Amino acid sequence: MNQDWEDRVTAAWASLDDYPQERAHEFRALIDALVAELPDDSPLGPFERACAWDSTGHSDKAVPLYREALARGLTGYKGRRARIQLSSSLRNVGQPEEGVKLLTPELDGPSDELDDAVRAALALCLSSLGRDREGLALVLGALAPHLPRYQRSMANYARALVDTEA
Repeated sequence: MNQDWEDRVTAAWASLDDYPQERAHEFRALIDALVAELPDDSPLGPFERACAWDSTGHSDKAVPLYREALARGLTGYKGRRARIQLSSSLRNVGQPEEGVKLLTPELDGPSDELDDAVRAALALCLSSLGRDREGLALVLGALAPHLPRYQRSMANYARALVDTEA
């Protein structure tokens, strides 16, 4: 879509906190109105609607919309966001194993500012499956580069949590 539409979507998302839970339907209507401007086959439509449902506490309604956005070809940065958010929603609806399958390939994909979010969402899915050590290793590994000191030690500890030869 064009920059004006993107700017209006960004402004709508910036207003999310203005909608308490009892007015969440108004926020979703705002997003729906913006989505109505898109071509019918646009992957952005189901993605934005999924995000709105998800952000207002309805992972169950978000899951099929994220899937639709990805099936329609949502790629790049927003495609990666959709996979992160879908995995989190899958975890919320009791399907963390599917979230793990969805996000694990992202660990080897091109790096960007969403790398830590991938690891955090994947760690939550792993924890829901009782694989806490693997989840903690991911989180420590993601945290280590941001520490003012102890980066090397924390990265080593993260690896040691899942090292099968230790």
